[in-house]
Amino acid sequence: MSPFKIQTLHRLGGLLLALAVLTPAGAGQFGVSPIRIELDRGARSGAITVANDEQADSLRVQLRLFEWTQDATGKDDYREAEDLIYFPRLMTLEKGEQKLVRVGLRTPTLEREKTYRLFIEELPAPPTPGGARVAIAVRFGVPIFVKPAKEEIRGEIEKLDMAKGVLRVGVRNSGNAHFTIKSITAASGEAFSKETPGWYLLAGAAREYAIELPASACTKLKQIDVTMKADQLELKGTLDVNASMCGP
Repeated sequence: MSPFKIQTLHRLGGLLLALAVLTPAGAGQFGVSPIRIELDRGARSGAITVANDEQADSLRVQLRLFEWTQDATGKDDYREAEDLIYFPRLMTLEKGEQKLVRVGLRTPTLEREKTYRLFIEELPAPPTPGGARVAIAVRFGVPIFVKPAKEEIRGEIEKLDMAKGVLRVGVRNSGNAHFTIKSITAASGEAFSKETPGWYLLAGAAREYAIELPASACTKLKQIDVTMKADQLELKGTLDVNASMCGP
């Protein structure tokens, strides 16, 4: 898995009357590898490398674990958690230095996958003499998947309709583990084709995708074929189209 690098811009701010003036004061980078971890009965622990790629400054980061769920609309939701063991929770890295973060299970695996994100966040540097040093807060959340005892990947297109020229595709994860939607494609032969990117879909969650059709093509279509491609499965659906679905 390739490392993930984050660049943060640090700015030196001076306050003059009611006007805040910001000027660039440098740039910092940190790398994270791998960018996801999977834990199960056979691999109850893992490690993340955090690297300070800054050329001049030391880097301070804090780590916080959040349980990761998705609501009825597929929106990501995070709640701070202590379900996993992870350390250290604070670290300082000198320029070019790398350190390991250890992550491990506290409890046995369950029948349904548990999902988390371990957020690695750069802490702002102390104020510099003669002025405040303002850092843009940057953090990266490493996905952590605690796999179920027996993984079952299943999904379905549970909604497929169109109104006012907008095609709505509802996808549900009916299995017990996540899958990653790579794309949703709507097509009608050579007359029309449009693709929209996807995202993680966690176990039991559903997400709706909206695809807007060009007015010039919509009224000419009789049928739209929809294909959802994920990393571990592919789903298909077909919608019969009439002109009333295209208008206001």
